[in-house]
Amino acid sequence: MELTETDLTHLRRCIELAREALEDGDEPFGSVLVDVTGAVRFEDRNRVKGGDETRHPEFAIARWSADHLTPEERRDATVYTSGEHCPMCAAAHGWMGLGRIVYVASSAQLASWLEEWGVPAGPVATLPITDLVPGAVVQGPVDELVEEIKELQRQRFARR
Repeated sequence: MELTETDLTHLRRCIELAREALEDGDEPFGSVLVDVTGAVRFEDRNRVKGGDETRHPEFAIARWSADHLTPEERRDATVYTSGEHCPMCAAAHGWMGLGRIVYVASSAQLASWLEEWGVPAGPVATLPITDLVPGAVVQGPVDELVEEIKELQRQRFARR
């Protein structure tokens, strides 16, 4: 399935949210939940700087969807995100029965950048979403936007 201009618009919003997170001293990740009609239903950015490492935007989307969407609405929705879901977020996505996922940069890309910059790997393995949610419909990475995410991640670690 080829990405549409609408898909790219939502992914650009994810990058804006990631930039907002970085400017607030947080990790640069952002995500948007869009329903079947194309309406943005929820958006968020990383909020882990306070010490709660579970405050990822993809996890927030899963939790929000539990209270605000029917199972059918979740199934028909699309989650756009600046980076591929971590295992925690992928599991939450799968448990909530959310639909299609479109991400800018993959977990493998992020892991390779961290290695390139001499940043130690995190405490959780990086795995493709489909290793945790085999039936997930996933698209990414999006080559034309990857460099923007790489630069935000570079800035994150340059500040340390």
